[in-house]
Amino acid sequence: MTAVTQGETVPVLNTPSLVRAAQGGDERALGELVAAHLPIVYNVIGRALNGHADVDDLVQETMIQVVRSLAGLREPDRFRSWVVAIAYRQIQMHHRRATRRQRAREAPEELADPGGDFVERSIIGLMLSGQRRELAEATRWLEENDRHLLALWWQEAAGELSRGELAAALGLKPTHVAVRVQRMRTQLDAARGVVRALRATPRCPELAEVLKAWNGETDALWRKRLTRHVRGCQRCAELSADLLAPEKLLPGIASLPVPVLPMHGLKAAAAKAGAFKGVGLLAHLQQFVHTKAAVATAVAVVAGGGIAFAVYETPTNGDGPSGTAAAVRPSHGALALNPSRPAATAGTPAAPKPSASGLPARFTGVTTADIFVAPGGDDASDGSIAHPYASLSKAAAVVRPGQTIAMRGGTYRPTTPITIDTSGDATHRITLSSYRDEHPVIDASHIPADKWTVTQHGSYWSVQGLEVENSGSHAYVCLSCEYDVFLRLSMHDNVESGLTLRDDGTIGNQVLDSDFFNNHNPADQGQTGIGMGIKFGSGEDNIVRGCRAFDNADDGFDFGDFASAIDIQHNWAYGNGVNRWNVADWHSNGNGFTLGGGTPPASASLSMRHNAAWDNIHDGFADGGNPAELLLQNNTAFRNGATGFDMPNSPATMRSNVAIGNHTPVSMGAGVRTSRNTWDDGTWTASMFRSTDATAAQGARRADGSLPATDFLTTGNGMGASMPES
Repeated sequence: MTAVTQGETVPVLNTPSLVRAAQGGDERALGELVAAHLPIVYNVIGRALNGHADVDDLVQETMIQVVRSLAGLREPDRFRSWVVAIAYRQIQMHHRRATRRQRAREAPEELADPGGDFVERSIIGLMLSGQRRELAEATRWLEENDRHLLALWWQEAAGELSRGELAAALGLKPTHVAVRVQRMRTQLDAARGVVRALRATPRCPELAEVLKAWNGETDALWRKRLTRHVRGCQRCAELSADLLAPEKLLPGIASLPVPVLPMHGLKAAAAKAGAFKGVGLLAHLQQFVHTKAAVATAVAVVAGGGIAFAVYETPTNGDGPSGTAAAVRPSHGALALNPSRPAATAGTPAAPKPSASGLPARFTGVTTADIFVAPGGDDASDGSIAHPYASLSKAAAVVRPGQTIAMRGGTYRPTTPITIDTSGDATHRITLSSYRDEHPVIDASHIPADKWTVTQHGSYWSVQGLEVENSGSHAYVCLSCEYDVFLRLSMHDNVESGLTLRDDGTIGNQVLDSDFFNNHNPADQGQTGIGMGIKFGSGEDNIVRGCRAFDNADDGFDFGDFASAIDIQHNWAYGNGVNRWNVADWHSNGNGFTLGGGTPPASASLSMRHNAAWDNIHDGFADGGNPAELLLQNNTAFRNGATGFDMPNSPATMRSNVAIGNHTPVSMGAGVRTSRNTWDDGTWTASMFRSTDATAAQGARRADGSLPATDFLTTGNGMGASMPES
């Protein structure tokens, strides 16, 4: 028996039959059961614990209990609710243990996962917009018990659990569950009102006065204080007048992917329990968990900052352009992304040696397309694989929404600028990609020096696997673009910039897993040539994740004169501003990340998490005059020539950052809120890092396009940027 889910046909399990077979000792049946139910267990526990470091341990404990206790299950048709009930009990026991430890002060503070909490990964990994984004942020404000209940109700809203199964998991009657859910929803709606009030521009003056004493934490005291203000303030309350019911939004924030779990603990514990046959069963189970279960959660994927999400394209009023959910849906051949901190599995090839392009040696683009382009093609042909066009300009002129352009390998040498005007839409994206493992390079050296090589006005595009070099100006500029994805690009040796997104209406774009390097203007003494920028405009929900900007004459990443928030996560900037061209009178400012600019400087509340800046000629992170409330959490500045974190203008919130080996660790204005940074917690040295050898980090990306695995700048204590593990 089969069913169609998210465009793919998947088998429907006969759970009672599998339970009975597993109880009889059938290891294959037990493997099927665990593989099918691991995703819901991981989602319930992961969301309830909000990304705590113990998530994987609790998931393992739950599955151990399932294996150990299955023989005693008398009602096979209740297996699903039974598994969820075990998971919920594990959550409750974890919370009680943590509470006891805190009261008795028997253990140090438990740190959240340094890779970023589940809410942050939901917001960043899936290009959430509008009310879905606000809902994800609001979960931070819930108390533990409400978050635990929300984790279960979330699965009900997504159709993964029935109300009866939810009640069984809680051990309550459905009528009692309804009361608890309604109370939780009341708290959730209050938190959504707080989130909306905090995000309002301009902010309510009375709320701003209340926030002067806020420590930035989402604890119960401040939730009550801010909720009381929002409810009593007509201006703030009116902001929430159009909030949709959460059950209309939760299905659009789909399942978190199951990571590769440390299964040796599960194997040992279950074998010790003596359930079934032990070693053979668990070896088979391990294979299921490492492969089938993880893949099953990503039936349809979004290119979203390094995490694969299943996406339900459910239109909701007020949540995206024209009422549609602003999520990226891949066209044929679009690439699924791996988690931002992928763990190498057995049999994974070693990272390839560095290549000039920065692209991984085994990069794979689309395998099918509607339009083909090849260096030896002809623009008078039909654009088929047998008779490709010769130029990207021709392909861009004829492409229609929902179609894919594949560029064959080789070097293209256009003599006139390339313009992309056609737009797709939320359900008919346009893809521009390399073809299979071929490597297309656009050499712009023959385009006039005062012209941009590629100018894009089109929205809802996915551009991936391209290399652009030798532009006399900007390599690739996207003007007022909406919901475009730029993935696995290599842009280098251009005069002005590798990639720039700019102007008002720059909304919902993602720049992912790309390299921007060696951009410079030898005639400008280091004042020109950035890696990547979002500048000169405004627009919400833009994301930069998993990118590197290095060896550029000026800044690595430049977010100057942009008046809206940007999420900047897991990016590296290094070696920027160094005079590699032996230019006389060199005077580059060469920051790793410039977070503001303009005359007067634009105000934009950027969020910086898990970024690293090292060996830049000037600052690692500089506010650039930005007067807005920046958030800098878990970032690392190492061996920069000036200041690690230069924040004289922004009333920034700075938590768990590391500044070591810079000329000056930090420069802060009076309004900065700072906690658990290296400059707050005593004297730290480079000995806190597992490695100070940047060779691996500056080498080739992994075969999937993600950042290279490295111990460089890894602390292991929850401070600084989390680096991809080998």
